[in-house]
Amino acid sequence: MSERSFDLAVVGAGIVGLAHALAAARLGKRVAVIDRDAQANGASVRNFGFVTVTGQTRGEVWRRARRSAQVWGEIAGPAGIEIVQRGLTMVARRPEAQAVLKAFLQTEMAEGCAWRDAGDLDDRLPQRGDVLGALTSSVDLRVESRTAIPRLAAWLEAVHGVTFLRGVAVRGVETGRLETSAGAIQAEVIVVCPGDDLITLFPDAFAQAEVTRCKLQMLRLAAPGWRLPGPVMSDLGLVRYLGYAALPETAAVRARLEAEQAAHLEHGVHLIVVQSADGSLVVGDSHHYAATPDPFSREDVDSLILDEFAQVFGQTPPPVLERWTGTYASAAGHSLIEAPLPRVRLVTVTSGTGASTAFGLAEDVIAGLYQGTTP
Repeated sequence: MSERSFDLAVVGAGIVGLAHALAAARLGKRVAVIDRDAQANGASVRNFGFVTVTGQTRGEVWRRARRSAQVWGEIAGPAGIEIVQRGLTMVARRPEAQAVLKAFLQTEMAEGCAWRDAGDLDDRLPQRGDVLGALTSSVDLRVESRTAIPRLAAWLEAVHGVTFLRGVAVRGVETGRLETSAGAIQAEVIVVCPGDDLITLFPDAFAQAEVTRCKLQMLRLAAPGWRLPGPVMSDLGLVRYLGYAALPETAAVRARLEAEQAAHLEHGVHLIVVQSADGSLVVGDSHHYAATPDPFSREDVDSLILDEFAQVFGQTPPPVLERWTGTYASAAGHSLIEAPLPRVRLVTVTSGTGASTAFGLAEDVIAGLYQGTTP
């Protein structure tokens, strides 16, 4: 391949890379996206497709999630991406969880949210177990990640003129130039979005930030015969999502969970249930951390996830249709944003919230590169 030149070269075609391509394309920049895989295969397509605003970390992360949901809403129709579900039903199974959600409603993060008692949940939770009620939100949404990511890429190419170079490995990065398996590429600005590849490019930056990898387990269940208008979460999520977990009231929930569901906490299990257009349910997940996580799903961990499902919905889970694992980069904080070289940025979401925050994050990074603002 002869040497080609672009305004921006993005390394990585996951949601974080695509978000940077969109932000730059909206500024009229000539953009190339380079990815070593022939198709989307990583964390961006192995998740829920749940654009979670409610419960994100207070402040900048929550702001980026709000903006990302807005961008999803702007591009979904033009890109042929279906918004399958809207909102969130955050169930409280225990009085302590109810107290957390009531406290959350007093914060600025509760815009679009309300408390509903169990008897007022028929339209949000048509099948339920012994729950006290739920915080409901109107600001979250869900796409089918397996199709949304390739459709987003196709739309960026067709409408915004983004060039995609797939099956191409990037071997080296310097200011203004990429060395790849298909030859050199010139670019005024380079953004490296490698996901959980912590070794190939700028490994010292990942090591210094103590980034590791998180493995999660996911399941798809057969259609249960009822519909969920929005994703569902439960008490276990209150100690994982920092928008809730940072509230003082969450300490009582954590103590009770440690006494009653210690195995769930040990394996990082919390419950998210989303529903696809065909009625099937995507259910998860768990969290195990290692530099190189093993690729194997454990039946006992899946059983913990399905146990929480049974408690929330008050029924035996439907048959399992699919099981899979995913991995993502993990470290303290929401993301790693580094400038290893002039006009080069290294950007990795380290909180498992790429679908939820990438568009807002990318707009901040691109504004910093082209307009001199600080992300």
